[in-house]
Amino acid sequence: MRRLVTALKDFADNDIVHFLTRPQIIARILAAVFSLIIFACLVAEGYQNLTTSSQLHCILNDNGAACCYGITVGVLSFLQCLLFLGFDIYDTSISNHKFKYAILVLDVTFSIIWTCLWFVGFCFLANQWNRSTHSYLLGTSAARACIAFALLSVPCWVYLAYLALKNLWAEPPVPYKRTLDEGSVALTTLPSCTTTSLPNNIRYPENMGTASYPSTPVPHRLTLMNSDD
Repeated sequence: MRRLVTALKDFADNDIVHFLTRPQIIARILAAVFSLIIFACLVAEGYQNLTTSSQLHCILNDNGAACCYGITVGVLSFLQCLLFLGFDIYDTSISNHKFKYAILVLDVTFSIIWTCLWFVGFCFLANQWNRSTHSYLLGTSAARACIAFALLSVPCWVYLAYLALKNLWAEPPVPYKRTLDEGSVALTTLPSCTTTSLPNNIRYPENMGTASYPSTPVPHRLTLMNSDD
């Protein structure tokens, strides 16, 4: 029993377990799985043909734009999840603060974009499915799965946008990050020749350096004369 408890503690202290149990990583993996399910269902069973024809049509009201929208958004969303998952893995090893700050800004921007795209996609796919005649033998489960996981993707991306915005607010500005981590202030050195030379033909008046003060007139002194009278 003690060995089992010790093994569980060692497993819980593993870095991989700590990484996988982070809320941001869980939400990003779920968003990637939902995107994978959506575009995989549309690629596999999204196009069907009638019994009387061999031509393939989209199961969502025969609207090819609906299937193309789900596949395109699903593929791009899945690739973006993988890209930022790689950034999350190497987050601690990124030393360039400008690059890290740019990643956080892109994470917030793309999370908001994908939230809007999946909300629009859910409304679009659900509308087209309600208008369809359901005349195909296959593809019903795939269409319902796409609509359901498109709806589930919206809160996932909202949560990712919230976490990314929270991390962006917690990240110090780029000029002060170096001071906090390295304990030093980056000083900008000026070039040695910063003095501007004056032309040689400029002449200054000779009495320029001496200050001129107004002269007060000296009053005449009166001399008193002693008279013998």
